[in-house]
Amino acid sequence: MDKPLHLILCIDDDVVGLSVRRRLLEHTGYRVLTAADGRTGLELFAAHPVDVVILDYAMPQMDGGQVALQMRQIKPEVPILMLSAYIDLPADVISLIDYRMTKGEGAVALFGKLDTLIAHQRIPPIAEKIAPHSAEVPSPDKRIKQLGD
Repeated sequence: MDKPLHLILCIDDDVVGLSVRRRLLEHTGYRVLTAADGRTGLELFAAHPVDVVILDYAMPQMDGGQVALQMRQIKPEVPILMLSAYIDLPADVISLIDYRMTKGEGAVALFGKLDTLIAHQRIPPIAEKIAPHSAEVPSPDKRIKQLGD
């Protein structure tokens, strides 16, 4: 399988969910950085060429809104997907993010939103930033099917 090599940063204080999300994304061709808190996430965000951020809202010490605000000041062009158990997010937080979804929506929805963010931003894969190449990106349904293979 050709890998798109987009770099995703996942920030979530739920280490089990973070681990599962990382394995799922890596298995389907993404490179993934993880952080279990906002401060670590911001450090990784500033230090790496992150293409998309998947960010939890409810975290101790620094919530997702505070993290998103600082990310917009560092690299405002990087899309942020807020993945949270909370359905009603504050309006000021919603204004900082590109997409939101609840944790129960599942992998197909996550891949669909990631594909939309990447296509909308026209973000080339990391390998294309270094040396152009062609990489076929399987559809979300095809990637989920590949997990069972």
